[in-house]
Amino acid sequence: MANPHPIQRLAEEKPFHQKDAVKSGIQGAMVGGAAGILLSAVQNSLAKQNVGAWGVFTRTGGTIASLAALTTVYSFSKDAAANLREKDDTLNTTIGAFLGGATLGLKSGRMPRIIGIGAAIAVVMTAFDYTGGSLRGTREVQGMDEYERKEYLRKNRRRPIEETISHIGEGRGIEPPGYEERRRERLKEKYGVEIKPVSTLAE
Repeated sequence: MANPHPIQRLAEEKPFHQKDAVKSGIQGAMVGGAAGILLSAVQNSLAKQNVGAWGVFTRTGGTIASLAALTTVYSFSKDAAANLREKDDTLNTTIGAFLGGATLGLKSGRMPRIIGIGAAIAVVMTAFDYTGGSLRGTREVQGMDEYERKEYLRKNRRRPIEETISHIGEGRGIEPPGYEERRRERLKEKYGVEIKPVSTLAE
């Protein structure tokens, strides 16, 4: 009899590896700067007056600085929090997103706005990271390695053999239980021939 209360296997905690927060901050600055230049160029092209190509930096350059500061503080703070806590979880994303959003709201000079923007970005990024950090969903199953996950998905999506046979039919090497009896009955009904089974053990 199966145990009605099986012992649940605890998920193994992965060892933490220190991260290079400075390198992450530099990479964040490059990504944010590139995105800021693109957005600034779009803003500059939509201007009614002709401000020239340098308007990307002189007229709407604040967009570049804002996005670069946001991604720099976010990337650096996220990895720095992970190093201090020695944990790689969603809370690091929350800390980094809040500080990055607060940096974005500094130019307003108003504390409610700073905290509000930080909290809003923190909520969005925390929810995104907690749900797998991908628009297609997470592929990792807690407490399972890659082999166990694939076995679980294979068994979970496997169709019963009866359903498969009902779709493709018997014969052609597919011989479910009772196949020989049903085959003899079909031959007898169609051709009037009765086939007696022959044992392979008969001498």
